[in-house]
Amino acid sequence: MAHISGSHRSQLLLLPEAVDDYVGADNPVRFIEAFVDGLDLAAAGFARVLPKATGRPGYDPADLLKLYVYGYLNRVRSSRRLEAETHRNVEVIWLLRHLKPDFKTIADFRRDNRAAFRPVFREFVLLCRQLDLFGRELLAVDGMRIKAVNNKDCNFTRGALAEFIRRADEKLADYLRRLDDSDVQDERAGGTVGRGEDKLKEKIAAIQGKRHRHKAMLAELERTGEDQVSLTDPDSRAMARMTKVGVGYNVQLAVDVKHKLIVEQEVCNRVLDMGLLAPTVEAAMATLGVDRIEAVADKGYFKIEEVEACEKAGITAYLPKPVRGPAVRKGFFTKEAFRFEPDKNVYTCPAGQTLSPCRRGRSRDNVKIDYANPAACKACALRPRCTNTYRHVSRLENEAVLDRMAARLAARPDILDHRRETVEHPFGTIKQWMGQCAFLMRRLENVRGEFSLTALAYNIRRAITLVGLPDLIAAARA
Repeated sequence: MAHISGSHRSQLLLLPEAVDDYVGADNPVRFIEAFVDGLDLAAAGFARVLPKATGRPGYDPADLLKLYVYGYLNRVRSSRRLEAETHRNVEVIWLLRHLKPDFKTIADFRRDNRAAFRPVFREFVLLCRQLDLFGRELLAVDGMRIKAVNNKDCNFTRGALAEFIRRADEKLADYLRRLDDSDVQDERAGGTVGRGEDKLKEKIAAIQGKRHRHKAMLAELERTGEDQVSLTDPDSRAMARMTKVGVGYNVQLAVDVKHKLIVEQEVCNRVLDMGLLAPTVEAAMATLGVDRIEAVADKGYFKIEEVEACEKAGITAYLPKPVRGPAVRKGFFTKEAFRFEPDKNVYTCPAGQTLSPCRRGRSRDNVKIDYANPAACKACALRPRCTNTYRHVSRLENEAVLDRMAARLAARPDILDHRRETVEHPFGTIKQWMGQCAFLMRRLENVRGEFSLTALAYNIRRAITLVGLPDLIAAARA
């Protein structure tokens, strides 16, 4: 018996099939069509929404936006690959109605409208809010580092520049000394210039050129007050070593714990997360339309000013306190082993002795008070485990906000695990399934627009799973 065979490729069809027949009713491209058609692109900030009366007609921004949303939803982010999809992908042919823009047009659209993608992301968040997909009670906040288009060898810190200049000066001094010795030997030999002397002069010229460039970069850092400079992508920064990302950007996410949907996203080039919790959660609160909310993050955000800012903004923060300080490194009792008694304004040490205020000072913008009892430390049996001379414990004047947060954490010890399982879901999906381990564009504003498309694609994929495509299309058309 013969196998099933298809029709001949040169066979003419009497009644050609419509492209719409190849796109089912449950295909995500139908939602993309409905969602983008319902947007006010001019209000979002897209350029050339209204065509000019003269000149060559251009592409409708809505069509190019549909192409990018489809691309990020299907792990196709390159403009050249998107151009190829317009020629061979039936779904894209249906979505663009046979339009085939070239890769430069596609790339220029993303670059020129980089700031407009964020309002599009926010519009979909509002759509999810209408569908009651947000709990609006607890947000999990975290940051991830994504690699930039900048090799680590093209990133220089102040210390690296100063070290290179120092080593260059040592090499130049050595080469010049060797050149002087070569001149003395040439005079004794009759004044003939040797080949080795020519090579030394080439090396000296090369090192002087590099030294001049590094000196100019160091002077620019001194002028701007920055800590490092990147040559390929000037806005990118060298990230912390434990992230395994050489030079990149810091992406902040606020994720609602109900369905692990992204409420707020922001890209910055700050190496540390400290100082980013309150602004991220406040922006999420504005989108969700709430006056108060709980937020949980890891110890990388821990900072007393941050916790105090959260309380003032109506944010109930849950942050684990990192173990820091010289006492911890030396194996002594940590500060947590000393119990503070607010009614008496004293500390009780592990040996049961009372530590009273002994001096006041300033720590950055806060008032710091030191508590100590030198007389009790001298005869204490626990002294080898506590201090070398006498122990003092420092407390900030506004440290009561940390005490309140510590009490909240003690009452809900499982909330940190809840944060991890919530916020790691979008991070894992974006990096593994969507394959976004590096940005394609350079400069901060460009990568912000690029990641807005990534977060939008993640939320769309998640919402389709939660409510189904028909209900999502109906909500977009409502």
